[in-house]
Amino acid sequence: MRGPHDIGGLEAGPVDTGAHPMTFWEKQIDALNQLMAQKGFRKTDENRRYIEQLGDDAYNTLSYYERWTASLSRVLIEKGVLTQDEIDAKVAEVRARLGQDAA
Repeated sequence: MRGPHDIGGLEAGPVDTGAHPMTFWEKQIDALNQLMAQKGFRKTDENRRYIEQLGDDAYNTLSYYERWTASLSRVLIEKGVLTQDEIDAKVAEVRARLGQDAA
């Protein structure tokens, strides 16, 4: 059975290989992900495993760095650094600060 990430051999359009400017939050996630890997806290296979486990809907609707964010949160939960409740509370706090409705 194919996972949502396994698209080898499927019909697809052209691939845009041009540079894409990163937003501030994408740079933050990239830096945090790299730092956690350098410190030995997160391994590449863990990141890949969680991204591949997202499921079709999440995988196909999340952006590249949103997938990284989801994976990183799962690693933090698995290793007992944070709980899902703590992550949810922080997300709600940030959304309230930004004036966004909870999604």
